[in-house]
Amino acid sequence: MQTVRSLTDDAVARFADCSDPRLRRIMESLVRHLHDFAREVELTPDEWMAGIKFLTAAGHKSDALRQEVILLSDTLGLSSMVDAINNATPGGATESSVLGPFFTDDAPDIAHDQSIASPGKGKPLLVCGTVRDTHGKPIGDAVIDVWENDESGLYDTQYADRSEPDCRGRLRTAADGSFRFKAVLPTSYSIPADGPVGIMMSLSARHTYRPGHLHFKIAARGYRPLTTAIFVKGDPYLETDAVFGVKPSLISEFPRHESAEDAKRYTMTAPFHTLERDFVLAPA
Repeated sequence: MQTVRSLTDDAVARFADCSDPRLRRIMESLVRHLHDFAREVELTPDEWMAGIKFLTAAGHKSDALRQEVILLSDTLGLSSMVDAINNATPGGATESSVLGPFFTDDAPDIAHDQSIASPGKGKPLLVCGTVRDTHGKPIGDAVIDVWENDESGLYDTQYADRSEPDCRGRLRTAADGSFRFKAVLPTSYSIPADGPVGIMMSLSARHTYRPGHLHFKIAARGYRPLTTAIFVKGDPYLETDAVFGVKPSLISEFPRHESAEDAKRYTMTAPFHTLERDFVLAPA
């Protein structure tokens, strides 16, 4: 007679002939944990069906510009867990953070001192720094993808009339590892709450906010790719980020400048903010 325990053993045994050992391990463990979960909470047929409908809705909500399943993974802390497991950094290397659901491959190439944001998208921000290795050697020709939300709390992909990328860009470091570009001051924002993940957050009495941050994705030959974000110091959501992406080392000052002297020094028009931040890549 089949029992709840023998059913698990039987389901696991069905993967015994899988020729890929990694796939076999993953599927066997997945089955055991799923069955343990169902037994632990005594899952009912109605609850199981609600879960099926939820996952189906998350898939339907996803498209080329919105990834609801990644958002689900983010809000459950799974994305940060995978990141933590796979991106232990050697001493001195910049820590990683979650990619998030708003990265796209269509960011325009920009030159140093150009802006990733069109006019009127927020408070002016100048971002500058260097990319180096763990020994302090500058890394030239590193590719930096950067993206952010605008002052309204939205990414460009959240606008129905999006005709081209905005608040995102791609540039390369100079020979001395330096980079410099213009953006807008990051602000706190709500993750998309108009889909199944938003419903889950509401039913769970969780807020949907992320602290202000600027995303970076940096790649260079011979080095481990880095996906990270820099967060605004003092933001009220640093301790309760809806997607668990904040790490203390990634929090920075974004000072405001109002003087004519600072405007001349940074070749900006006051008032404006700055982020001066270096990145350190680990060897591949």
